[in-house]
Amino acid sequence: MACDAATLQRTLETVLATDTLTNVDIGNGLKQALEFGVGEGSDKLSAANGFLNSPYKILLPAEVRKVTSKLQNVPGFNMVEDKMVSLLNAAAEDAAKSAKPIFIDAIKSMTFADATNILMGRNNAATSYLQKKTNRPLYSAFSPVIQNSLDKVNATDYWSKAMNAYNKIPFVQKVNPDLKDYVTKQALKGMFSMVEKKEAGIRTDVGQRSTDLLQKVFAKQDNK
Repeated sequence: MACDAATLQRTLETVLATDTLTNVDIGNGLKQALEFGVGEGSDKLSAANGFLNSPYKILLPAEVRKVTSKLQNVPGFNMVEDKMVSLLNAAAEDAAKSAKPIFIDAIKSMTFADATNILMGRNNAATSYLQKKTNRPLYSAFSPVIQNSLDKVNATDYWSKAMNAYNKIPFVQKVNPDLKDYVTKQALKGMFSMVEKKEAGIRTDVGQRSTDLLQKVFAKQDNK
């Protein structure tokens, strides 16, 4: 069931008018908590060095580190690992600016037939539900954004030159890791982690329930 602004407003008025919570009320409250998590996560991770200086910093995968270690003695590529880590995180930060509407659309399309079970579940129950139900379409939507960001920060061009230099080294096994796939998965992992953190905050800290709807819905959880 989609949740537009008009539906959310009607739900809020219903919730405030009665102490009875329906699954629709609970579902909209959970969606609002997730939306707040997305907004906060997108804002923090899209800031300068938002990924690079966070617990979600994107490191090079093992396959790529094999390449960079071989390139340390190649002129012009002795700092290739540091350069690539910087570029990959810069691409993720740039892409995070576009993450919010993609995530919000996924949240609005969610159904919450089991809303009460999610509300009364673990501190990351709603985020886990979102990840399970929307990870594949989110990946499809976010992947081209990541590719655009990799191109924008010149990571694609730099990596192409590094790979050409690597493949010229005698006796090495030629490789061509898919950076877009890797960075997309890591960036989504970081975003989901931020959403999970916000959900846990709303569940455990009354002060983070900044709307009447959140206060009403999560009060039920407090009494479980």
